[in-house]
Amino acid sequence: PDRTLAEPMIALDRLDHVVLTARDLTETCNFYQRVLGMRLEAFGNGRLALLYGDQKINLHEAGSEFEPKADRPTPGGLDLCFTTRTPIEAVVAHLQASGVPILEGPVERTGARARLMSVYFRDPDGNLIEVSNELG
Repeated sequence: PDRTLAEPMIALDRLDHVVLTARDLTETCNFYQRVLGMRLEAFGNGRLALLYGDQKINLHEAGSEFEPKADRPTPGGLDLCFTTRTPIEAVVAHLQASGVPILEGPVERTGARARLMSVYFRDPDGNLIEVSNELG
């Protein structure tokens, strides 16, 4: 990428939402509510979203996606990183108590704003989930 541009043509503020395509909406909603403490919200014409902080994940069921959609919406095709103020040791304990296998971590990584201490695991569709504490 060309990083020499003095001023961007478009000045983005933040990511408003992301769309997650799931094989089974009930299983996905249960996982994100039980494991990550997200809130479920119905909106629009029968749509569902998972909310946390001031962010949200809109949900599409594979084969019944809302238009417009990604060119190839695929369950298990996302890598998502969430930050938390909950100490990473408590995150690990919660995942273990919830029966969620940890793939890696705690391990140090680089985030958008700071160094991170992260743990990795998968959701029911195989999406890679990273939960992190910002360091320093």
